[in-house]
Amino acid sequence: MQRVVPGGVTISDMHGLRPRPESVARVNEEVEVAVVQPSPGDERLAVLWPSNTPLPARFEGETSSQGNQLLLVGPRSAANIQALRECLPWLRPQVLGLQTSAGFGDRLGLATPGHIRALRGVGGNIAPIFAQQSIREMGRTRRSPRQVVDDATWGIFSSGWREPFGADADHLKSRADVEECLPVGYTFWTIDPGDEVDVEAETAPVDVLSRKVAELPWTELEDDLEAFRRRYDAAYEVDGVGRLEMNETAALRAAAKYGRAVALTSQLYRLLRERLGAHGWELEVAVDETQPVTTPLEHIYMASELRRLNVNWVSFAPRYLGEFEKGVDYGGDLADFEPYLTAHAAIARQFGPYKLSLHSGSDKFSIYDIAARQTRGLVHLKTAGTSYVEALRALATVDPNLFRELYAYARDVFPQARIGYHISGRLENAPAPGDVADADLPGLLDQPDARQVLHVTYGQVLTHPSLADGLLTALRTHPDVYAAILDDHFARHLKPFASVTTP
Repeated sequence: MQRVVPGGVTISDMHGLRPRPESVARVNEEVEVAVVQPSPGDERLAVLWPSNTPLPARFEGETSSQGNQLLLVGPRSAANIQALRECLPWLRPQVLGLQTSAGFGDRLGLATPGHIRALRGVGGNIAPIFAQQSIREMGRTRRSPRQVVDDATWGIFSSGWREPFGADADHLKSRADVEECLPVGYTFWTIDPGDEVDVEAETAPVDVLSRKVAELPWTELEDDLEAFRRRYDAAYEVDGVGRLEMNETAALRAAAKYGRAVALTSQLYRLLRERLGAHGWELEVAVDETQPVTTPLEHIYMASELRRLNVNWVSFAPRYLGEFEKGVDYGGDLADFEPYLTAHAAIARQFGPYKLSLHSGSDKFSIYDIAARQTRGLVHLKTAGTSYVEALRALATVDPNLFRELYAYARDVFPQARIGYHISGRLENAPAPGDVADADLPGLLDQPDARQVLHVTYGQVLTHPSLADGLLTALRTHPDVYAAILDDHFARHLKPFASVTTP
């Protein structure tokens, strides 16, 4: 390695620092930075620079003299991570556009190195979003938007990733949610107006639909009832799908069901544009966390209304046909799902183009080939809790006793934790902790009921002081075990999308 100054040494030359080789980087010709591990499980920042040169940013830590150089060793702190972002442009999130992409949720802040290993392993044209956690999950895990972005940044730095990546402020439902995330530097904003979706409209008779539509917030929609009726007395020719008739009942149902969601999306979009300007960020619209399925005609209604309101978006997550339960494969008939997805993909190309987003996309292995093929690469795969569950597999491998304790606690709190989740996992079907040998504990993560028990209890586990501390310590002490497990797991997610070329 080229020396930082003539006759000087590099961080890699220094005894006891144990730098991660991928992390070593130059800020300029004179300043070197790296992640170092003075002891197992203890990651720190090292900065080395000539003693007659000022630092390019406000790093914090203890400074010592190394001949004609200075060495700072500091914590994995918000201040040091911000200083790294100021010095290294590739650590700043970017807009990814229509490129095939994948979001890697990380409830622990330790998964990014494993995500990067998987991406590097599959190759291809997948743009990553490494910083991603829903506002709901942040509340349950007591993390802040800043922590989510900082933890991902540290993982990117330690792994030497220098390609573009995004940061997702995920499932924001209100102005307050947006305000909380605005100072952090997110580039991908997921608006979730699902609470405004009218579930009753799914089955309501025409007279009720008419009343619901008449009561929509027409001022916020910049519209009126008569203009709406004229606009949707229409048929749509969708390439590869055919003619879709928007009759009166279909139009009323679409508006009653999604009109208020459109209004909220428009309001939050305008807030973002006011604060962030017109460039440097992109929008995703998500109505996936509702029970009624989004029909192709309802998709057309939402796309048409958002476009009329001058909302620009890059990705849309409808409520798909079938079941997208947490932590397990797709539940539904693939013979029905493929033509259904084909229609939505065609609409996204024709009314955008924009990407279809697969939310709760973790572990839906049976639909990945269909989604990659039918979207022609205009797709965003969003994963979340699966990285946490695979962290528990790593824990079961390196500390069986702690895993048993955690699993027993998860079983105790599962009845409360499952509220709000649409899952089929049953506690009585999950093996008891004492019935499984140590060597077989990692395999519990492949048993659907046990996997869902562990999946949805993350909030209780990660706010339990001894369990959370024990889990994080085990993962920090054995980072390569966790990264290898994530590499294997996410390779299965990413391979179907890696060879698809976005038009």
